[in-house]
Amino acid sequence: METELDRRVDEIAGWLRESGSNVVLTGAGISTESGIPDFRGPNGLWTRNPGAEKAATLQNYLADREVRVRTWRNRVEGGLWTEAEPNAGHLAIAELERKGKLDLLITQNIDSLHLKAGSSMERMVEIHGNLREFVCMGCGERGPLERVLERVRAGEEDPPCRRCGGILKSATISFGQNLVAEDYARAERAAARCEVFLAVGTSLTVYPVAYLPEVALRNGARLVVINAQETPYDGLAHAVVREPIGRVLPRIVAAV
Repeated sequence: METELDRRVDEIAGWLRESGSNVVLTGAGISTESGIPDFRGPNGLWTRNPGAEKAATLQNYLADREVRVRTWRNRVEGGLWTEAEPNAGHLAIAELERKGKLDLLITQNIDSLHLKAGSSMERMVEIHGNLREFVCMGCGERGPLERVLERVRAGEEDPPCRRCGGILKSATISFGQNLVAEDYARAERAAARCEVFLAVGTSLTVYPVAYLPEVALRNGARLVVINAQETPYDGLAHAVVREPIGRVLPRIVAAV
């Protein structure tokens, strides 16, 4: 017998199939099934340790050497981000792209799991940066993060930039740090022209990214929210699904 969830899966799949442009926005909730905790959920990193959120602000990172030393030490010791593997949710989004039904994937995640799952950089915006690279806050030098981690393992607690002596950090967007303007502009353009906007595993409370569903709705798109907790957009969404992402998203994509 067909259930309400069956009907909802078929309905969303039909919207995606018939749409000329689909945009997917993902947040930390899609990676929890890969063993990476989210930030603001009931057991989130910042829910349990508010001090960690403070340490994630750019001002504190730049001003306090101890914050940088602790951050680099955690990068070296914490294998969580490098050892995690994509789950069925990540794989489903990559499959949606292969089917030619994904205009743009906008991810708030820094874990590169979409890339590992087979999503292409050509159709992806890592709106909050990534943990694959480092960036110098002085001269803008970039490179593989592993180069800096090797220096930390060799005994440098707070490695300076070898080009200008400036402060290095991972190529992630910290609190108090502006998004890359071109990345946000690309995401906003895609949201404005899409016919279906799928928000997956995101609380939709972190701005300016949380404006994107509003941009899509304002331009006539259907909004689908797949998230464990309530979001501010649930009342405006055309469909809200609370099922585990790794279970429901593959079903939707398989039916597209």
